Amino acid sequence: MEQIVRIGMDTSKHVFQLHGVNATEDPVLRKKLRRKEMVAFFEKAPPTVIAIEACGGSHHWARLLRSFGHEVKLIPPQFVKPYVKRGKNDAADAEALCEAMSRPTMRFVPVKTADHQTALMLTGMRDRLIHNRTQLGNSIRGYAAEFGLTAAKGICKIEPLLERIAADERLPELARELFALHGAEYAQLQVRLGEVDTKLMAWHRADECSRRLAQIPGVGPIGASLLMMKTPTPEGFRSGRHFAAWIGLTPKDHSTAGKVRLGVITRAGDEALRSTLVVGATALLRRVRDGRGRNSSPWLLDLLKRKPPKLVAVALANKIARIAWKMMVTGEAYRTNAVPPGMACAA
Repeated sequence: MEQIVRIGMDTSKHVFQLHGVNATEDPVLRKKLRRKEMVAFFEKAPPTVIAIEACGGSHHWARLLRSFGHEVKLIPPQFVKPYVKRGKNDAADAEALCEAMSRPTMRFVPVKTADHQTALMLTGMRDRLIHNRTQLGNSIRGYAAEFGLTAAKGICKIEPLLERIAADERLPELARELFALHGAEYAQLQVRLGEVDTKLMAWHRADECSRRLAQIPGVGPIGASLLMMKTPTPEGFRSGRHFAAWIGLTPKDHSTAGKVRLGVITRAGDEALRSTLVVGATALLRRVRDGRGRNSSPWLLDLLKRKPPKLVAVALANKIARIAWKMMVTGEAYRTNAVPPGMACAA
């Protein structure tokens, strides 16, 4: 077999499709392998460059293949799709991966370590528990409203509502029993969420950069931990604007014929990280609007006069992301007196 310089590998749970080319870009390898066969094949193959689509399990395979001496590059799926010539099958996807990897301007996904993936699993579990708690709380409110019992907004009002329901003897006995089951499930979710928050705070305190990021107004421990866990490599971004664009906090570009047209934010990147930054900016903005923010910047106050509060919150989240990127790259601490004009607020 001729020397293979590049291999594109389409992955799945059990079947792996390979497409390899030589130095003259001629296809010399087209093979479908089962899981064990694929591992044995690359364990014996000479070192080469392998492209894998960034998806579930791709980081595990990248670490394994790297241990065999191969160079592995992960490509986002949206960057591979334009190179699929026609149709949709494993062979076409593997060929597209091999072709996309050869492009000089192609951008790749850094391979995550096992510890990094564990940290992401922690944040994912927290998001799921919060979602389940919100869903259960809404169910309790809905069922209680059917019996004329209501509560004010806020997750903190669920437990008092359950206490009122338990003490209301006008309700049918079966209804009180069912509400008690809902209450037990809600309490269990609260306990699990508390355990996960404790682990997340321990991770935050053990990371020096996360502690520095928490000093930024509007970030806090949760936002700082997400910034550290979700960001692959800060040095991989050329500027703070590129980092904010990766999160999805920059406007869409619809420019043509020399006419610039900017739309709403792209919402690209990680939704949890973006929403956390926007929520933090919204809380910070509320302090400024209520007059509790000290040293509020003229930029922010002027923007509040001209734009809706939600739009200002997104713009402020964009600035927070840029400041966080700068601190992650340089290793500097947050300095209130050295903040850019757009961010000197509510320190």
